[in-house]
Amino acid sequence: MLGDKWTLLVVRDMLLLGKRRFGELLRSDEGIPTNILADRLRRLEEDGIVRRRAYQRRPARYEYVLTRKGADLFPLLREIVRWADLYIPGVATAPPGWLEKAGRAARRQAETVEEAPAPKESPKSRRHRGKTLRVRRRI
Repeated sequence: MLGDKWTLLVVRDMLLLGKRRFGELLRSDEGIPTNILADRLRRLEEDGIVRRRAYQRRPARYEYVLTRKGADLFPLLREIVRWADLYIPGVATAPPGWLEKAGRAARRQAETVEEAPAPKESPKSRRHRGKTLRVRRRI
């Protein structure tokens, strides 16, 4: 689940930097390719770490928010940051208290995501192989 470079960086950006939208995640300094980002977000959604929710209907645009399961990765990321501060020269150090503040914000956001009802599908759409398809009306 978190074994590759890109997945952990996506989770890091969501947890610590509050990024939610595809474009925001795409602009990270590491330069993740669009196809890899789309794949990692899909995998994170399948694993229950993020939830995709629409913020615009036409054209359809989505944001990705951490679930409680995703927010619970914060202690892991915090320890990786602390380890990097000790052993990797040149790594920027977070200001005192910043990591904990980011973790609290991620947990609050995840709690609101868990409480929100799942969006309903349009009556004109149907599911096929995990994807929502629009059904066209013939005139």
